Amino acid sequence: MSFKDILLALCVVIIWGVNFVIIKLGVTALPPLLLGALRFLFVAFPAIFFFKRPKVPLKLLLIYGLTISFGQFAFLFCAIRVGMPAGITSVILQSQAFFTLLLGAILLKESLQITHFIGMLIAVAGLTILAKGATTGGLDDIPLLGLIFTLIAGFSWACGNITNRMIMQNQGKEKCSALSLVSWSALIPIIPFFVSSWIFEGEQAISQGLAGFNWPVFGTIIYLAYLSTFVGYGLWGVLLGRYEAWKVAPFSLLVPLFGLSSSALFLDEHINSIQIAGLTLIMMGLIITLFGKKLIQYLRKA
Repeated sequence: MSFKDILLALCVVIIWGVNFVIIKLGVTALPPLLLGALRFLFVAFPAIFFFKRPKVPLKLLLIYGLTISFGQFAFLFCAIRVGMPAGITSVILQSQAFFTLLLGAILLKESLQITHFIGMLIAVAGLTILAKGATTGGLDDIPLLGLIFTLIAGFSWACGNITNRMIMQNQGKEKCSALSLVSWSALIPIIPFFVSSWIFEGEQAISQGLAGFNWPVFGTIIYLAYLSTFVGYGLWGVLLGRYEAWKVAPFSLLVPLFGLSSSALFLDEHINSIQIAGLTLIMMGLIITLFGKKLIQYLRKA
C-alpha cells in the first residue's frame, strides 16, 4: 500500500476507535435508544436523496437494517449506558468476527478451518478471564449486564454481515455501493428506535433529553452519523476498491487499540491486570482466527 493510503486506513481506524468515546459521551447526555434513533435519522437524511436506492430484496434490506443497525447499536448504546467501559467495549464487540464465522458455517455452509476453532477457543478463554476480572470488587469492575449486551451487539453485527453476504450473492452485474446500502437501510431502524425509546425509556426521559439538546450533543450525533458512518465507510470502500481485502482488513484490528487508548486518554478509564490478560487472549484469538491459515502458509513457504 502507498504511504498515502496507509494514512487513510489509519484515519478510518482512529475514527472508529474514538467512536466508542463519543458513544459514551452521547449516552451520558441522551437516553441510549433515543440517541440511536437520532443517529440513524441523520444517517438516512439527506443521504437517501443523493444515493440511488440499492436493488436489494426488501426482505434482506429489512433484516440488514434490523440487525446491523438496530440490534447492534441498541445493545451497544445500552451496554455503555449501564456502565460498560468504552475501551473494553471496543474489544468485546470484535466478537462479531467469531459469530460471523459460526453463522456462515451454519447458514451459508461455509467451511471452518482448524485455526478458526483454535482462535475461537482462545477468545472464549479470554472472555472467561475478562468476566472474572469484571467482578473483582474494584473501581474498575465492569457490569455483567453490559458485557452480555455487548456480546449481543456483536452477534447482531454478525447477523448483519451474513445478510450482507446474501445481498451481494443476490446482486446481478450492477453491484450496490456500500454507502447506498448504509443510507437506505438506515431508514429501517428509526421507527424501532423511537418506539423502543418510548416504551423502555419513557416520555419523561425523552422530553428531558431533547430539552437538554445543545451543540455538544449535536456534535456527538454528527460524529456518529457522518464521520463514523460516511467518512469511515467511504474511505474504507475506497481502499477495498484499490487493494485486495487481505491488505486492508488487518487495519481493523487497530480499532480496539485506538478504542482503549482514547478511552484512557479522554475518559480516564482504567483496566486491571486480569482484564488485560483477558483482552490480550481475545485479541490473540481474533488474530489467529482471521490470519492463522495465511500465517501457516507463509511459514511453510519460508
